[in-house]
Amino acid sequence: MKQLLLVRHGKSDWGNLDLKDFDRPLNKRGKENAPEMAERLINKGFKFDLIVSSPAKRAKSTAKFFAEAYKIEKIQYEEFIYEANSSTLLTVVNALNDKADTVIMFGHNPGFTDFANELSDADIYNIPTAGMVLISFPFNSWKMVSKGTGELVFFDYPKNSDEV
Repeated sequence: MKQLLLVRHGKSDWGNLDLKDFDRPLNKRGKENAPEMAERLINKGFKFDLIVSSPAKRAKSTAKFFAEAYKIEKIQYEEFIYEANSSTLLTVVNALNDKADTVIMFGHNPGFTDFANELSDADIYNIPTAGMVLISFPFNSWKMVSKGTGELVFFDYPKNSDEV
């Protein structure tokens, strides 16, 4: 079985309009929400084998908060995640190393919300910043993952009162 946790980057800072989108950092709330969401995963007993992230600054920063919470040093950066649509994200997932059964992927909307809905037939209107969607697949290979083959396990986000 494979599990994919999609994590949208934390809230970004729009204070410097001269910055390129790729270079926007997290704002104060983003820096608070990311470690909070990582802590929720730890409290659920969630474990994973690999972190893959968009190289955009806000996604990298979010991924680093999770890596620090889990005391993991290695993050694999995948340039194709930035501004990716569902088909590009599927290509990234299909190329994941099969030695990793559970992968956390950090990226962006609208691609992540579309991708979560396509993989699992979930009906998520929007994955908020720092939101997480866990999808499981009944396969031993990431190459088998395709549209509609996953099952939504959970959807969580910072303002979700169910988790309080």
